[in-house]
This record gives sequence, C-alpha cells and structure tokens, in this order.
Amino acid sequence: MEKKDIQGEKMKVLITGINGFVGSHLAEYILNNKLGEVAGTIRGKTVNLNNVQGIRSKIQLVECNITDSYAVKKTIDEIDPDYVFHLAAQAFVPSSWRSPVETMTTNIIGSLNLFEALRGSKSNPVIQIAGSSEEYGLVKPEEIPIKESNPLRPLSPYGVSKVGMDMLGFQYFHSYGMKIVRTRAFNHSGPRRGEMYVDSDWSKQVAEIENEKKQPAIYVGNLNAKRDFTDVRDIVKAYYLAVTKGKVGEAYNICSGKTYSMKEVLDKILALSRSKKKIEIKQDPKRLRPSDVELLLGDSTKFREATGWKPEIPYDKTLEDMLNYWRERV
Repeated sequence: MEKKDIQGEKMKVLITGINGFVGSHLAEYILNNKLGEVAGTIRGKTVNLNNVQGIRSKIQLVECNITDSYAVKKTIDEIDPDYVFHLAAQAFVPSSWRSPVETMTTNIIGSLNLFEALRGSKSNPVIQIAGSSEEYGLVKPEEIPIKESNPLRPLSPYGVSKVGMDMLGFQYFHSYGMKIVRTRAFNHSGPRRGEMYVDSDWSKQVAEIENEKKQPAIYVGNLNAKRDFTDVRDIVKAYYLAVTKGKVGEAYNICSGKTYSMKEVLDKILALSRSKKKIEIKQDPKRLRPSDVELLLGDSTKFREATGWKPEIPYDKTLEDMLNYWRERV
C-alpha cells in the first residue's frame, strides 16, 4: 500500500494482540473513525473481535506468537505499518506470580522481537508500547499523585516485565532513533473486560446471581486497595493520540486522576444489581496477592498538555456497560 502523510486517512495500523480487551476496542475506534486500515496479530480464537458487530471482516489478521522472532519479522515485512500499537502481553498481574517465566518471556522478549523486527525492516512507524501503572509499584505517600518522573519500584513479576519493556523502548529510541512512545496506563475497564479482572469478575457474578445461576454471594480479595480507573474507550483514544500527537521517546501516564477503593467499586456494582436476594460478601484467600500495591493515583497532566486528551466516560457508566455486557452472556 502506498503510504500517505500523517493526515492521510489510509495509514496502515498494526495492533499486536488485537483480539485482547484493549486491542478489540482500539480496532473498533480506528475503523469507526476511518483513521486507517487495520491489521493485527492473534493467537488462537478471535473471541473479542467476534463480539464486535461487523468488525471482523474489516481487519487483516495474522497468526503470530510474539515470542517467535521469525514470525514477528515475517509479520512486520508483510504489513509494513505506519503505526504500531504493541498491546500483546501477559496482562494479568496474579498470573505473573504463578507463571513469572512466561510473563517475562512474553512481555520482555516479545517486545524485543518486535523492536528488532522493526529495526531491520523497511518500515519506520511510530510505535506505542503499552506500559502500566504497575511499573511504579511501591509509591510513597509524598509521591502521590504519581508523575512519570517517579521512581519505578514494581511489586509483581508483571510490573517488572513492564519496566523491562519500557526501558527497552527507551533504549531503542536513543540507540537507533526508533519512533517509540511509551504509555503507562492506569487501571482501565469496560465491556469485554476479561472475567479474571476484579470489577469484571464481580459484574459477572452479579449477572449470574440475577439469573439464579449461582448462590447470592460474591467472593472478593483485598477491598482496601485503591485504583485510578479510566474507561477503555477513553484509553484507546489516548493511545491513538499518543502516536499522532505524543513526542517520541517520552513516557506518558494515562489516567483519570481519581481513585476508588475496591470496596467502593463493589458497592457501585451491587447498587446496579437487579437481584431480589441479599448478596453476601465473602473473602477468598486465593484472591489475595503475596504483595499488593495499596494506592495507584496518577497524574496525566503531561499527556493532556501534549495531546489535548481527557477522559469523558464516567466510571459509573463503565460499570453499568460492563454489567450489561455480562447480562447478555450469562
């Protein structure tokens, strides 16, 4: 395909992990707004993409395991992208405790394979790499809200893996001049969120209780932790702005700047319940982590000033849409 300048409507976009929660929303956003042609890497079934009406036929899908350097190079040569959104990852923090080697391999070696494939190709795209607020980890009270300059003290194998990817992006920008923008998104949620994530898990449990498919009890972990939530539909807009208006080489926090405790999140979901039975709350020791980050509150001033972005969807609307998503499926 003939490339156009940055204002062109037919830029070629590659989304690694396009079938994931964020990847499917990003593909939907780009296609609905006619921002470019979309290709994406997948592994196995396309469940999330199948849940988006009319989108599957508009995307070029490539089976590619990012830990396979040959497959990644072949994909880059085939697609020749103008923008790359690197979302493929082992993205579930608790799984990183159970499978730290897999987490490091996917998130660090997978990213390294992508950078090397792009460095050796004819493509010279703008690359967004999806970091995480988990990179900050242990944050001191006087460091709240968290700025990009804050020390990185990850408290989970997942957080460590994202720091590794982040630093590789920094190094490849400085060493090879690659156009890499590093984003550090704080918690994000919405329809199609995997059921292993806490607010989605609770929403699914409520939907099952409403349909009398489970007893009126919700199992929870640490309810004291506080998180900065943003709707995924606002997050994907931010990712697109990162590659079109962000400065390459920079790191950007993407967040709402407002926190909710897990107890507050649970109460909001319960308030949306249609169940006529009282729902009991039970703590499940299996849902507790070896070490948890108690507070993650971000400062996205740097990103907002660079791009004009701001979150628009209230968290109450996010939870309502997510609960309705599960009601349709249970």
